[in-house]
Amino acid sequence: MAQSYKSLKEDFVSNLSGGGIWEVNFVTAVAPAAVFLWSTLQASRDLFSNYGILAFLTDCLLNVGAILAATTIYSSSPGILNLLLILPASVLHLIPSTSRARQKRPVHPPPVNGQPVANKAQDELGPLPERPFVTHYRGSMMVVTCLAILAVDFRVFPRRFAKVETWGTSLMDMGVGSFVFSAGLVSARPVLKARAAGTRSSVGASLRAALRHSLPLLVLGFIRLYSVKGLDYAEHVSEYGVHWNFFFTLALLPPFVALIQCLPTWIVSVDMIALLVSCIFQAILDSSSVTAYILTAPRKNLFSQNREGLVSIWGYLSIFLAGQAVGLDILPHPRSRIAKSIFGLRSSRPLLTRLLTWSLWYSLLLFLAISYTTLGLQVSRRLANLPYVLWVSAFNCAQLALFCAVETLVFPGLYTGTDARTESQRCKRATSQVLAAFNKNGLALFLFANLLTGLVNLSTDTLRTGQGRAMATLCAYATTLSIVAVILHRKNISIKM
Repeated sequence: MAQSYKSLKEDFVSNLSGGGIWEVNFVTAVAPAAVFLWSTLQASRDLFSNYGILAFLTDCLLNVGAILAATTIYSSSPGILNLLLILPASVLHLIPSTSRARQKRPVHPPPVNGQPVANKAQDELGPLPERPFVTHYRGSMMVVTCLAILAVDFRVFPRRFAKVETWGTSLMDMGVGSFVFSAGLVSARPVLKARAAGTRSSVGASLRAALRHSLPLLVLGFIRLYSVKGLDYAEHVSEYGVHWNFFFTLALLPPFVALIQCLPTWIVSVDMIALLVSCIFQAILDSSSVTAYILTAPRKNLFSQNREGLVSIWGYLSIFLAGQAVGLDILPHPRSRIAKSIFGLRSSRPLLTRLLTWSLWYSLLLFLAISYTTLGLQVSRRLANLPYVLWVSAFNCAQLALFCAVETLVFPGLYTGTDARTESQRCKRATSQVLAAFNKNGLALFLFANLLTGLVNLSTDTLRTGQGRAMATLCAYATTLSIVAVILHRKNISIKM
């Protein structure tokens, strides 16, 4: 009986063909739409500055509940949900504010001999400011990912949103790539800090640091492997392989990235390296029997049993590097003298302009890759091929542009502070605490979400659960994740993995 139920669960997530790219765009547009409404409530009513239970529930309802609704009960009409969020936000933005909407002035040391005391360590604008729109983007991505890994086991979650078998696009296919892209985005921060300090690590030191970062991910990968095998948990073998899982993929990325970063700075153009790696991998797929081997070969030895995970690492490396390239461009402060001296005139262009340029660039390349009049390739998350890399990069740049547009519209003076403390206070006021919490401990919460997902699946017959009970379970799950995330965030606990 148990074996039969396991087979039913595996069949439920196998041999799927996905949906359309534009449907993924409309469903995920709910995230920036929800942040738009949150931002207008904060800017015009100062609703979230005193963060009590009501503020938390409203924050959670908007930035978690809206995403859950978009992927379940509103999955067939995401446009309606987007309108329900955008219309009241637009009205709130246009009408005069009735709140004090005050911004606290920074507390400076008392003057000495009538002259203000300068505290350079605190007051000077640093090269890497807080970016609320990046926090919102990463936090929303984590929310979608954590919700989808449980929702996919219920019938209320459309099959077209689940991972496709080989060729096609879906919401969860995008979720995997977005996780890697966002990791690459924030990996630009230590690179930029090193450049600002004028330091450069040796190859050996970089590899040792990368291996230290990979070790916890390898441990998590083995824990997941033994848990799945030991509990006889349903698994989709063609996703990564017999033993492979996503944690192993994440663990392999840092050493490759470290080697690339050790190249001379005049050689390294990270976005071009990302494209070069992906194009070479695609050429190998097209000009050899590698594609046929990955899709059809018998699983006789350890390599062939895990070929999807081992071979797709090149595509995920390209996605990571593409994210890092965007991070190197958008994270430096446009007004910091340190940033200007290091990163040049490119930092003077508006953020939104740069993000739209990135999005259009990758969208054009994607069109050329999948158009029947040019290359005529198909997107494959299983192979992590060139069209998949371009699709993930174009999508994430567009998402970043949407979040940046919301921030620019609702909080236009965010980066005009004369000192770091004033700017930090403004950025904190413009940031959702729920999304900041998901962003701060993203990988730890993802692991916790996996544990909760396993617990629900072992205790509930998800295939026979009705829509009402499924939604109640998902709401309880989402609320639990949000509470844990916010408690960690409020206590300033950051779990690094």
